[in-house]
Order: sequence, then C-alpha cells, then structure tokens
Amino acid sequence: MMIALKAATPQLPRTTAVADHVVAVDETDSTNALAAQMIGDGSLTLPDHQDGELAVAVVAADRQTAGRGRNGHKWISQPGRCSTMSYAVRIPRAIATDESVNGWLQMIAGLVTLDALNGMIEEYGAAPNQSDCFLELKWPNDVFCHGLKLGGLLSELVIPPSSGTDADADDDVVIVFGVGLNLALGACRLPTPQSTSLQLHVSGLPSFGEMRDAVAERQVEGFRERLAKFIADPKGQAESLREEMKAVCWARGRQVEAHFTDGTTLTGEAIGLNEDASLILRTQDGADHTVRTADVGVL
Repeated sequence: MMIALKAATPQLPRTTAVADHVVAVDETDSTNALAAQMIGDGSLTLPDHQDGELAVAVVAADRQTAGRGRNGHKWISQPGRCSTMSYAVRIPRAIATDESVNGWLQMIAGLVTLDALNGMIEEYGAAPNQSDCFLELKWPNDVFCHGLKLGGLLSELVIPPSSGTDADADDDVVIVFGVGLNLALGACRLPTPQSTSLQLHVSGLPSFGEMRDAVAERQVEGFRERLAKFIADPKGQAESLREEMKAVCWARGRQVEAHFTDGTTLTGEAIGLNEDASLILRTQDGADHTVRTADVGVL
C-alpha cells in the first residue's frame, strides 16, 4: 500500500536570498494560477527592470491539486518529492507578443532548467549512474532523461493591473514560467511509464529540500541573466539559442510523430529549429514542415 505524503510549506532560504519576492504555500491548485491571481490583484508586484537587471518573483508549493501542462494536459506531482515552482518576470510587451521571437521564451525556460539541474548536481558532487545519462529538452516544454519525462514547463502571459489590452507596446507584461520537476520520486511512485525522476539516474544527491532550493536559486539567477540578454538583443540571442539547442534537443535527428490539437498527426524526422523556435519536421517525401503547437513523441 502506498502511503499518502503530507504537504509542507517549502523552505527556500537560498532562493529567498536571490529572488525579489518569494511566496511559498503548502498546497495550491496551480502555482502558475496562484502567481497570475496575485499579479492580477496587485498582491505580487515586480519592480521595473533597471540597469538591465530583471526582477524575478517565485511562487512555490509542495503540492499542486490541479497542476497544468500545455494543451490542457495535467501535471501530477507529489509533496516532498516533486518541485513545483513558478517564476514571474516582467518583460516588454513588444517582445512577449512578437511571434518572430517569443517562441524562444519557452526554450529559455528549458535551458535555464537544465543549467540549474546540472549546476546543482555538480555543486553536491553527485554523479550519473551511467555515462550516457544526461539531461535534454523535448521540444517544446519537457525535460527528458534517457527518453523519459523528468519535468515539464508551462509559460503564460499575464497582464499586470497597471496595463490594459490597449496599453502601449513599450509597456511591460509578466511571463509566468511554471516548472515541475520529479526530483526524489521512487520508481514505485512514478505517475506514468513514460516518466522518471532525477534520483533514479544520479547518485549522491542531497535531500529533496536542499535540491529544490538549490535548483530554484539557480533558476532565478538563470532567468534574470538569460532574459536580460534576450530583451537587449532578441534576434541575436535567438540565433545563439538556436545553436545552443542543437546539443540538448532530444527530438533532433529522431523519427517523431507530431500530434496536433485538431486530432491530426505528422510523421517525420525532426531536423532542427527555425528562427522563431518552431520545429522543422522532414517527412518521407523530403518536404520540410513547420510545427508550432503539437505534442511530439518518438517512434
């Protein structure tokens, strides 16, 4: 019989030291939803970015009762085992709504997450159980390890109270990046056969609480640094990010099937990303197709 785990308010001393604002609760429906609600009612504010440094707020919960993923999917997490965090950052509306570059915001979230996980592993002197065990990103929003889902990301745009739908393009909006990570789940607690947990692949990890805090601290710093660079030069950073993604894009070079929201599918080889962060899928007839919104699975 599996014993139910009790939720407790996350203790995040390292994250609190670097973030502009931290909200931690034992349980909520969704950290993204809670962040959006607090931004909307003015109880969570982010100062203007000054001298190129961005403000980052964190909303954390030990248990989510209605965690969300892309395209209406659910994110299942367990208290004391899975990190459920949302990071809120103010960025210019013009960048957030520019379809030629805003797809890279999701890719940045993925790269920040990989950096944070790998940095935490290195800090504590932990080591992969197998030499070919490394973290990758499955386009557009999953963290993968050995072909299994270790985490998921969901970015959402929130309009702060000071702005409106007719606001000037120079106004800021808030992007909330939700990040769910299976850090300390045992094999018997995995929610699906396609999921995994960091502790199943890496030995010498610290306690769950230490891991969660160390990863979140690095994510705050990573979002602040990477998004500041992106805001300063979106087109230039897009090209750099495109190159960076080549090394960590799990789908690249694989035969995959894209499942679209209208029920149709497209099968082909994922050969890379376009300039706007969409996926390039080459079908058997040699034609290249652009995939912007789909679930992608390997064949």
